[in-house]
Amino acid sequence: MPAGRPTDYSIEFVTEFCSLLVDGTSVNTLCKRDDMPTSSTIFLWLSKHKEFSEKYAEAKEMAAEALAEEIFDIADNGSNDWMESNDNEGSAAYRLNGENIQRSRLRVDTRKWYLSKIVPKKYGDRHHVEHDISDSLSNIAARLQKAKNESRKES
Repeated sequence: MPAGRPTDYSIEFVTEFCSLLVDGTSVNTLCKRDDMPTSSTIFLWLSKHKEFSEKYAEAKEMAAEALAEEIFDIADNGSNDWMESNDNEGSAAYRLNGENIQRSRLRVDTRKWYLSKIVPKKYGDRHHVEHDISDSLSNIAARLQKAKNESRKES
């Protein structure tokens, strides 16, 4: 077997790589492994091989769904929110673990932000823009009429 990272494209590789993406492993993390090609090779293959590009997009979509589900797991997990410590008398006492709570909030917020960028139609903020064009058109018509009247006065 030749030394170095693999550079041979195969459908078996595509299947393995995409299944790892679905499990939530990033391209960056995968490409650091010795048994995987570099990220530049991956992106070259994505542009050259339509079937890889399609499978990759499908895998990323499934990974996004898994990430959305993970948000609930993080939010619902309160296992380290309280820490046991001893008070001045040596009795057991519990105190709030703010660091764990903040880390959980960061993990949830990061996932929400990422999902809003990669799947904006499903997870992005919805903006409802309302505009009354009839008012704008009547203002334009009035200004045009005023300009016509002024030009007639000047002639």
